[in-house]
Amino acid sequence: MKYCAFLRGVNVKGTNMKMTEVCEVFKKSGVENVTSVLASGNIIFSSEKKVEELKVLLEESMSEHFSYDVFLFIKSQEEIENFWNGNPFPKKDDLHCYTFIGNDGVENILMKEFENGSKTEYEEAKIVNHIFYWQISKGNTLDSNFGKILGKKTMKDQFTSRNINTFEKILKVLNKN
Repeated sequence: MKYCAFLRGVNVKGTNMKMTEVCEVFKKSGVENVTSVLASGNIIFSSEKKVEELKVLLEESMSEHFSYDVFLFIKSQEEIENFWNGNPFPKKDDLHCYTFIGNDGVENILMKEFENGSKTEYEEAKIVNHIFYWQISKGNTLDSNFGKILGKKTMKDQFTSRNINTFEKILKVLNKN
């Protein structure tokens, strides 16, 4: 089965990992057909193991290799297609759309956080098929009230986020193989 692991906090705030090195750790962990997409910690691979087993195995291997508490979220190709196809926001050049990958139920926690904070102009959030989507004006991501939760240490094992365009790039690679 083909998967993509989404690592949290890669190449931000001093946590630097070379994707070639990350791919090597994945290969040594026993998964196959390993490749990365972008430098933000999106690792495509194949394995017959169950997601729960892969998550533990890969987090432990990565944490040991990089001497850093690694958190990752593994999604199948079908799930990634759902992230891409479920986007409720029309593409606009002046807006970013982010999708959140995380533990079951995290979309409700994120929506509560979003609803409780002040909003910038054009900022919106929606849940579609248990997936949280957030739209914001380019340049305002970290300035918005909700954007500040992206780095909350209390949430580091709960979710990670990606620009919606990342899913399109991942799907192109998955569909090539």
